[in-house]
Amino acid sequence: MSPAPPPPLVIGVLGGIASGKSQVARLLAGPRGVVLDADRFAHEALESEAVRAWLRATLGASLVGPQGVDRRALAEHVFRQPALRRELEQRVHPAVRERLREGLAAGRREGRERIVLDVPLLLENDAQHQLTGECHVLVFVECDATVRAERAQRTRGWSGDELARREQAQLPLDVKRARADLVLDNSGDLAQLSERVADALRGIASRFAQP
Repeated sequence: MSPAPPPPLVIGVLGGIASGKSQVARLLAGPRGVVLDADRFAHEALESEAVRAWLRATLGASLVGPQGVDRRALAEHVFRQPALRRELEQRVHPAVRERLREGLAAGRREGRERIVLDVPLLLENDAQHQLTGECHVLVFVECDATVRAERAQRTRGWSGDELARREQAQLPLDVKRARADLVLDNSGDLAQLSERVADALRGIASRFAQP
């Protein structure tokens, strides 16, 4: 009987908005790993009938159209109204936490090589989800503020003020960086990033090599 595969390495990804965390997460996972994307799970929870009904009753039918919830309009509401944001999180976050836990269990059951947690509030909400304790390694994605601002404007239509406003709801970047086990620079192009991730994975593999 062949020996059981080693348990997957769990890697948590940290970094600022528009730093390229999702791209890094996919590269870290590789073909034999899996990415658990909290944003995708949150979007799915947002489109549940229970949450859609609450949004229609709270903010009006125009926010929920045939194509789904208008997330940009919703964001404008929740960032102006902290109480509304907290109530929305109470309706969405439990479902996200459940999906993340299910994903961890499935990755271990399937013998994945790596499980990468792409969770924007991994540190901020750890008291609720307790996922940092599951991580063998925390990776911080370093990216110049000017590059992040350009990416946020190009991909999301955000101004610099909007980016700064949203980051105020998160831990400071220097705190996240200090919590990380390693730092990956993502201010360059995809080829440079791929090479840096490959180097990081070799170091991680050496650190956690089976005796």
